[in-house]
Amino acid sequence: MTAEYSAHHLQVLEGLEAVRKRPGMYIGSNGSPGLMHCLWEIIDNSVDEAVAGNGSRIDIVLHSDGSVEVRDRGRGVPVDIEPRTGLSGVEVVYTKLHAGGKFGGGSYAASGGLHGVGASVVNALSERLDVQVDRGGKTYAMSFHRGEPGIFADDGEPRPDAPFTPFEERSELRVIGKAPKGVTGTRVRYWADRQIFTKDAAFQLAELENRARQTAFLVPGLELLIRDERPRPDAPITETDAAPAAPVETSYLYEGGIAEFVDYLAPDAPVTDTWRLQGTGSFTETVPVLQPDGSMRATEVQRECAVDIALRWGTGYDTVIRSFVNIIATPKGGTHQQGFEQELLKTLRGQVEQNARRLKAGNDKLEKDDVLAGLTAVLTVSLPEPQFEGQTKEVLGTPAVRSIVAQVVRKQLAERFTSSKRDDKNQASMLLDKVVSEMKARISARAHKETQRRKTALESSSLPAKLVDCRSSDVSRSELFIVEGDSALGTARHARNSEFQALLPIRGKILNVQKASVSDMLGNAECAAIITTIGAGSGRTFDLDAARYGKVILMSDADVDGAHIRTLLLTLFFRYMRPLVEAGRVYAAVPPLHRVIVMNPGSKPNETIYTYSEAELHALLTKLQKAGKRWQDPIQRYKGLGEMDADQLANTTMDRSGRLLRRVTLGDAEAADAAVRTFELLMGNEVAPRREFIMTSSDRLDRDAIDA
Repeated sequence: MTAEYSAHHLQVLEGLEAVRKRPGMYIGSNGSPGLMHCLWEIIDNSVDEAVAGNGSRIDIVLHSDGSVEVRDRGRGVPVDIEPRTGLSGVEVVYTKLHAGGKFGGGSYAASGGLHGVGASVVNALSERLDVQVDRGGKTYAMSFHRGEPGIFADDGEPRPDAPFTPFEERSELRVIGKAPKGVTGTRVRYWADRQIFTKDAAFQLAELENRARQTAFLVPGLELLIRDERPRPDAPITETDAAPAAPVETSYLYEGGIAEFVDYLAPDAPVTDTWRLQGTGSFTETVPVLQPDGSMRATEVQRECAVDIALRWGTGYDTVIRSFVNIIATPKGGTHQQGFEQELLKTLRGQVEQNARRLKAGNDKLEKDDVLAGLTAVLTVSLPEPQFEGQTKEVLGTPAVRSIVAQVVRKQLAERFTSSKRDDKNQASMLLDKVVSEMKARISARAHKETQRRKTALESSSLPAKLVDCRSSDVSRSELFIVEGDSALGTARHARNSEFQALLPIRGKILNVQKASVSDMLGNAECAAIITTIGAGSGRTFDLDAARYGKVILMSDADVDGAHIRTLLLTLFFRYMRPLVEAGRVYAAVPPLHRVIVMNPGSKPNETIYTYSEAELHALLTKLQKAGKRWQDPIQRYKGLGEMDADQLANTTMDRSGRLLRRVTLGDAEAADAAVRTFELLMGNEVAPRREFIMTSSDRLDRDAIDA
């Protein structure tokens, strides 16, 4: 580094070189999310073809060598020469940034691809990319090495480290065979460049399946087939069984569209049927249009925006809203979601005011949370060349879409509320009753919060008698340990730091709140004690700011019963105190499984080492054996927290300087939905799906992992 700074210090990155230098600008990161974003770019190109009416199936193959392949039955990437560059259409699409058929040229009415950088970015970040196109009765092929076209000298199966010869004077789009008559499509296979992506970056099958399922809902009649040929860790190859495990193959095809999607997403019983709100609107916008002479001219163009919404209200208080623009998910919303939520609130406010006497609503007004409680909705808009904030397309920015969505919601909901059909009248009445009850609950909770103040254990007689509270009232420092059993409580009482660590013992297995009603949950002594101790309420009225402890740590035995108790506790937190989980303030303590005493020669004191799994124990013993060290037999195996003395429990599980905690978190909205379905499957009322899950998953069970 020098103080000098002049023009010769500047760098100009040309073409795909800019992508390789700053991949985060185009795909978000160089970890697993960025790797998945590359895959979405290729899949979305095929989906755009299907939305345009070309092809009804897309195959996605995760090969065992780490590559991924996407096949479609669309029109195929153009293979003729693009006049301005003199290159084939395939080479233009995969090597030139901001080049493609989605800039308003008439090839696509509405598409997810907008910037012309998707395929070329994937190519730039791939060690090898192969494209095959079926078009005009021929099969064309072209290969690229880190974005540069050329030929790989493959010996058998294609691989990225095969000798590569770049084209020197002129690139060539090879004809490698004949395509059946009338068959068109594109096949893309690529190997992600490990010079760019981190070592632990990997394609996430669960995320891929969620995205494929979502796309199948959004494009009725489109089948997406996922085939995972990678070796599975749960099905290892043994010496007696040399054949690899069969590939995992899953297909997604839905004819019901977004109405079926809403039924899939809904976490609760319905109050209304799934309503469909559809409409269109037009708007004008001024955009720069490329002229034949290469100049750009500001031109006013007419746009058409189609709106399709499916929504229903349920008995719960969770809100699930999924918004999409041209099949692309917008997890952070945008103008379309703003228009939807604002008009929903405005319309229901008007209906409540008209029926205020029957509803006994008084002069209070609905707020957005009252209307969104229990709502499950899928909002889709389709328009040419939407404006997104950034290449990752997470937020829609087109201003005119807000008013168009609001207009459709206003008109369609008015028809529902003024309908003379008995069923529509009943559902409208139940919906108004629900939103007004949510409003009253919110007002009541606010009044309660304003009249109550946080009380310490010394000031309150309402806290459970068995709570061993801490002295500190600083929420950022305080910790609540929920301890399994009185025996562990006795040890933990001596092991804790009484300044900031509180203890609450629970007796046995608490109520399974996934199957129980709210009244049963509140009537259960253990559940009520936990909710009262935390002091922030429960359900929709839970107030995270009122929580009495900065961390809630579940401390159960390292056995099957302890795992079951931990699952029951997590079910309680997930269902009735979810903001605590979302804030990352719920933890599971990780007590050790083994205590190994290494014997040192002479007067040197023996060394105590704790291990947390069988694999870690075997690795430790192997290491000690190689070093010629001895250990005391038998090695102590902890079956419960009560077997530890206070010093051992403090050093391994409670002392901040040496303990190991596992934070319980919820990722994005899709992960939260998956968690809801998992809890409902494992802990809910429906026995048949749980039995089927146990039977179909039994082959993945590791017997040695069961603490029998």
